[in-house]
Amino acid sequence: MRAWGYIKSDFMAAMRNDPAIPRGFRGFLEVVLCTPGFLAITCHRGLHFLHTKLRVPVIPRFLSLIVRWWTGIEIHPGAKIGSGFFIDHGAGVVIGETAVVGDNVTLYQGVTLGGTGNEKGKKRHPTLESNVFVGSGAKILGPITVGANSRIGANSVVLKDVPRGATVTGMRARIVKIDGKRLSECSSGISPEEIWSKIFRLEEEVFLLKRELRRLKGEREPESEYHGNVEVEVTHRP
Repeated sequence: MRAWGYIKSDFMAAMRNDPAIPRGFRGFLEVVLCTPGFLAITCHRGLHFLHTKLRVPVIPRFLSLIVRWWTGIEIHPGAKIGSGFFIDHGAGVVIGETAVVGDNVTLYQGVTLGGTGNEKGKKRHPTLESNVFVGSGAKILGPITVGANSRIGANSVVLKDVPRGATVTGMRARIVKIDGKRLSECSSGISPEEIWSKIFRLEEEVFLLKRELRRLKGEREPESEYHGNVEVEVTHRP
């Protein structure tokens, strides 16, 4: 797609997704002059060309800082962004250098497509496939992939791959829907932290029940290292 095609698709995305923009000539002016998401992505298209095609040093980065000051949106010139991209409100949005964004993606204010600081290799930032919706304040971190037609809830923290058509929420985010169908509470949608918490509580209850049973039977308490609510089993290896 040529540059004009990208700009046109971004303009249509703003008109389609922002109900506050009126139709007609006034709406055209509001998008072109008053919509920070459209201004930021339009500038990014040119800066990305300078940075990746012409290999111009320093200048694209410097100009991107001016765009950030102007719009409140920080997009690294190296980020690859597809057509029909829309950022609503836009304040505080950050998109990292190696991020890849597909077509018809919508971001709200405060979204971060960033790194965790532990990445190895060239790919440090996430990939969002086409038709992904990301709610305000969500953080998508690391070289992970968010599948097409997925929805990321507001203020979610996503650190693992998200399958196509999924809805994820929470900190850290967990899958609650796939293709519009809600997962059961006992499915793999439960986060590992929740599973470990349940296991620890069950172990504690079993220990207390065993101790109460031994007391009723009049048996002596076996020697063990027990601190608070955790029983520590000590093993000695030769």
